[in-house]
Amino acid sequence: MAEVAEVWKEALPEIKNSVTGVGVWTALNHVKPLALEDGLLILGMPQIMTDLAGHIRMAQTKRLIEQIVGRRLGQQLTVRVIDGVLPEDLERAKRKDIEAKRLQDQAMAKMRAEIESKSSWDGIYDQLSRRYAAVPNRSLPQNRARFFEEAIELVAETRKSQATWDEIGERNFARCIERIAQYADVPSTVVAIQVLQKSGEM
Repeated sequence: MAEVAEVWKEALPEIKNSVTGVGVWTALNHVKPLALEDGLLILGMPQIMTDLAGHIRMAQTKRLIEQIVGRRLGQQLTVRVIDGVLPEDLERAKRKDIEAKRLQDQAMAKMRAEIESKSSWDGIYDQLSRRYAAVPNRSLPQNRARFFEEAIELVAETRKSQATWDEIGERNFARCIERIAQYADVPSTVVAIQVLQKSGEM
């Protein structure tokens, strides 16, 4: 870290000579290098001057710092500015990053599960249509009854294999129940009871 602080001190005049404006100069005079981790240069702005951080975050200034300091350190840099210049400020920023990453991963996992769930039920929905279309003499109740049994089995097995039962999944599950009800001429509640019993939920 001492090396980074020294490099920052050496690079600062060159950075300041490349920008204009009192606000940018003031911000550069008060920002401090806090850490260099995997090509990420973290700069801290004193809490009482956080309104100046925007000058450092401006794309042009940020890119300039990355180029000048990066050249002196012999590596490609990305600059990030945080509020505060104390070690605890840096730790707090890292904790916030970890939490943000956790929430992002959680949201991505939920979205993937929703997509998988929807794809699965969409496939079953189409399969029900194909199976019904293949039933000979669909007007005969006994043939519709055979389709009904097969359809219940298919949907119940899919239901059992579901890892998550989110709202989208439940709605698509309900669509399949409604489709069986329509084709077999059976109330959808009766279909639902049959499926839930077969899947072990009742």
